[in-house]
Amino acid sequence: MHKMDKAKDEENKAARLEQLTRSLTARELGNLGIDDVAYVKSVTIDGQKLHAIHAADGTPLTVVAARDLAFATVLQHEMNPASVH
Repeated sequence: MHKMDKAKDEENKAARLEQLTRSLTARELGNLGIDDVAYVKSVTIDGQKLHAIHAADGTPLTVVAARDLAFATVLQHEMNPASVH
C-alpha cells in the first residue's frame, strides 16, 4: 500500500472510531475496557492521602496507602492501570 493510501486509510479509521464513540451512551462508554482497565485516583480520607482503585465503569474496588501499591495491585489482577487526576 502506498504511503498516501496508508495515511488516508488511518484517517478514515480514526473518523469511523470517533463517530462510533460519539454515538455511545455514557454507560456504554463506561463499559469499554471494564475487564481490562482500572483507574487509580488520589483521595483524602480522614486527612490521610490514599489511592482509590476503580473499575472502568467507576465502581470502587479498594483503597491503598501508596500509589505504587495501587498500580501493582491493578497489574497483579491482570488489568491496565490508568491514572485519574
